Amino acid sequence: MNTIIAIVGRPNVGKSTLFNRLIQSREAIVDSVSGVTRDRHYGKSDWNGKNFSVIDTGGYVVGSDDIFEGEIRKQVQLAIEEADIIVFVVDVTEGITPMDTEVAKLLRKVEKPVFLTINKVDNSMRQEDAYEFYNLGLKDEYYTISSINGSGTGELLDAITDIIPEDTEEEKDALPRFAVVGRPNAGKSSFINALIGVERNIVTDIAGTTRDSIDTKYNRFGFDFNLVDTAGIRRKAKVKEDLEFYSVMRAVRTIEQCDVAIVMIDATRGFEGQDQSIFWLAEKNKKGVVILVNKWDLVENKETNTVKEYEAMIRKEIAPFTDVPILFVSVLTKQRIFKAIETAVKVFENRSKRIPTSKLNETMLEIIKQNPPPAWKGKFVKVKYCMQLPTATPQFVFFCNLPQYVRDPYKRFIKNKLREIYDFNGVPVIIYFRQK
Repeated sequence: MNTIIAIVGRPNVGKSTLFNRLIQSREAIVDSVSGVTRDRHYGKSDWNGKNFSVIDTGGYVVGSDDIFEGEIRKQVQLAIEEADIIVFVVDVTEGITPMDTEVAKLLRKVEKPVFLTINKVDNSMRQEDAYEFYNLGLKDEYYTISSINGSGTGELLDAITDIIPEDTEEEKDALPRFAVVGRPNAGKSSFINALIGVERNIVTDIAGTTRDSIDTKYNRFGFDFNLVDTAGIRRKAKVKEDLEFYSVMRAVRTIEQCDVAIVMIDATRGFEGQDQSIFWLAEKNKKGVVILVNKWDLVENKETNTVKEYEAMIRKEIAPFTDVPILFVSVLTKQRIFKAIETAVKVFENRSKRIPTSKLNETMLEIIKQNPPPAWKGKFVKVKYCMQLPTATPQFVFFCNLPQYVRDPYKRFIKNKLREIYDFNGVPVIIYFRQK
């Protein structure tokens, strides 16, 4: 189970800067004006061999009449409820403020690990000023950092990862988990009801009927796995209800914990931006992916090439990861819904596939010999050996003399050859070139 860490605090203490540093990307907008972060930002990080998710929240404000700040306050409270670990960020240059005290009062009631993190500590004078924050009454220990230059973040992450459990592989006999994900009202619950032949999940025309992630065991026709119905994931701008924000967080967590994400889209609406976001969330988490185009029976004026054109449009939007099965289904008429399950099982098998090292070297080294990496700056790369890593998703390492001179086009060439030869349809494949 992936650990979720929520970064909380009042506005303008450097939460988004810390978030960007942890995920090693500038996903969150950073500005000296308070209240820039209004939505939650979600990212993945790792430290000391442990993976975890990070959520950047808006600044916690008390007593404000601003409608945005009121919504931010509610969503921060929900993030605290859903997270496993809380990082409470304060600003050493301003000392303890009344809003810091309010946040501390809220966190003292939480029976979860809270890491008091004092930001903007970039010299010895500010180290001494940090003692003031003992008065918040949270715990006997705090962490001083400078999120803008990274000072102290290593010690903070060491402490956090010390309490994160080791990444353990699921039991070998544990059932695979297939998560049905997508925007609200795409037909996810109806799909599961049609498969199991029982009205297990509530279905209405109202978007957002499903609030939680619901597991359903499926054991028919030789298949045995868990189907997970999730709340619809919609654009952040449309997430207004507190309960819906909670549902979206649960859906995100479900994607992280599944083996295959069945991404369901509404054929009458097309493959829109939020569908792409859901797809890339599954890809970022290295999950198997199957795309189901539901309500195909409602598409009017279908012609001979309509399916091909629709499929080509989707593959263009998900490039470069285009090796994904796309099925056109109708949950209402049960058209191809069992084919969808067969495909998801095949993708799961592809994700679990292990290639013997001897066969991998025999095949791939010959291909590399015939198509060696192009010389770069007069340097010639020689690949000596390759192997598959013992990970839950297909990852391969190629040992060579000059890995820094292997360019991205050649990496894509090798990745495509692996897909072509060993059939990793629907599964992200990761390759590394390392020094021999």
